[in-house]
Amino acid sequence: MAKNTVMLFLLTFSNYLFNFLTVPYQTRVLGPEIYGNIGFATSIMTYFQLFLDFGFLLSATEDVSRNREDKQAVSKILTGVMLCKLALIAVSFAVLAVLCGTVKRFQSDVPLFMLYLAAYSLYAFLPDFLYRGIEDMQAITVRSVLIKFFCTCMIFVFLRKPSQYYVIPLLTGVGNLGAVVGVYFHVRHLGYGFVKVSLREAARQMKRSCFFFFSRVATAIYTATNTFLLGMIYGSGAALVGLYSTAEKAITIAKQAITPVTDSLYPYMIQYRNFKLIKKLLWIGMPILFVGCGTVMVFANPLCAFVFGKEYYGAGDYLRLLAPVVFFSYPGMIFGFPVLTPMGLAKHANLSTVFGAALQVTMLVVLYFTAGITPERICVATCVTEFFTCLYRVLVVFLHRDRLAESP
Repeated sequence: MAKNTVMLFLLTFSNYLFNFLTVPYQTRVLGPEIYGNIGFATSIMTYFQLFLDFGFLLSATEDVSRNREDKQAVSKILTGVMLCKLALIAVSFAVLAVLCGTVKRFQSDVPLFMLYLAAYSLYAFLPDFLYRGIEDMQAITVRSVLIKFFCTCMIFVFLRKPSQYYVIPLLTGVGNLGAVVGVYFHVRHLGYGFVKVSLREAARQMKRSCFFFFSRVATAIYTATNTFLLGMIYGSGAALVGLYSTAEKAITIAKQAITPVTDSLYPYMIQYRNFKLIKKLLWIGMPILFVGCGTVMVFANPLCAFVFGKEYYGAGDYLRLLAPVVFFSYPGMIFGFPVLTPMGLAKHANLSTVFGAALQVTMLVVLYFTAGITPERICVATCVTEFFTCLYRVLVVFLHRDRLAESP
């Protein structure tokens, strides 16, 4: 499990780390206004990414984990998921075309949105659920990270002036395409492949993933919606949106540093129900996060100026307010699917995110009709949402603690 955690860390974090390594360069070349457009586009793509995943990262991982000894069964799962994703990609492009044709904010830069959707669509074909299910992440990680590293380096070569910002989604797509091609060669080497699957079987897989999908959509309501909402309120080219987007990106990357731990725990806990390991991970992780988040809160402004450029000193005000989100995310993620699924309470992992989304929307609506929506208030609302989502999951585990003693 430790090996897969490291591999998952490299795979998941490379998507954000390589992007983050270029952010200081991008912010200096593009400036707050154009970088704000990039932030708005990527926030929109978060919705499409959720739609393209459609919960398969959870449902298909569990299916593969339970059938890992049957290559034919796993091949059917792989084929069915990819058929579903082809349909989801077609729907995504149709939806984006309608938005670009009817909404003024999208009409301002149609090629940017289309290039980003193409890049995210290619990434959707990575069968990481298969590797997570069989708990063998090394092959997909090595191939993906090497190709993405090359494309990241190319940003420094080709992005020289603000008018060249299309290079960012274009190189992201090239990197994703290379990763997909390399990974499927290894999938065939492992003995898996595409087999004949009926549309009914594919539809059954999609139906099973629906509940997981709605859960992930609910999570997006209090993540990507923040930047989207500010972009709609303040309009294209607003420096304020760029500052907030920069701070939120830093928080997203910090949360993604936690995700590999919970993602590797998920199939492991389904198999072994080692709840003692959960206690150890909390005792180790919480003090580290406390010190880390506290340090960021104290030095937020100079950190943003140093990393992103002096124009982004003000982003530290938002980073300071968002730092508690990372602290609450760690126990919230651990007490989510890795703990609740082997306890037979996976529905509460989903319901907790729906509860969090409802809470976030309620706070934003109240703010809109009373004090008004500002980046500072959105930051505070997001922290409150993250805390109560975590508390929901902890209370469910506590109330059903008798299940922790049950045999696998």
